[in-house]
Amino acid sequence: MNLGRHFLDDAIKSFKKGKALADKAIAQIEEKDFHWQPDNESNSIAIVMKHVSGNMISRWTDFLTTDGEKKDRNRDTEFVDDKSVEELMAFWDRGWQVLFNTLSSLNEDDLLKTVYIRAEPHTVVEAINRQMTHYGYHIGQIVYLAKHLRSENWKSLSIPRGKSADYLPK
Repeated sequence: MNLGRHFLDDAIKSFKKGKALADKAIAQIEEKDFHWQPDNESNSIAIVMKHVSGNMISRWTDFLTTDGEKKDRNRDTEFVDDKSVEELMAFWDRGWQVLFNTLSSLNEDDLLKTVYIRAEPHTVVEAINRQMTHYGYHIGQIVYLAKHLRSENWKSLSIPRGKSADYLPK
């Protein structure tokens, strides 16, 4: 396997881990929790999911041939909490599917091609890393909000507090 193929496979694996982390957090909350905001300047889980999904659909549709900021995307509407949980989950799954379909279609020869995001040039590697960072930031927000809402009923997504020794090599 060459370095380019390894990078693409690892990017797909990393995005899948991020999605799984968010999905496990989302699975722990109740329907009303999707729309809870800590304050007027903060986003609900629903808004974060809607924004990430809108971003994915814009960035990864026609990835190699059109600017990642599509003219039909209205980013500001992504910050309006106006979807039911069913609509939100369908939009969330659609965004991830667009991302995974696009990443799976790329090959190592694509990695140094130039793509544009808001008219700014990026290599494909830079664009992938940019989006991985962006989605990781928002996945952390989803997990934090879900953990806050579940409080003592939260089921850890990693090593639970006080259990680190249980995970040391034997």
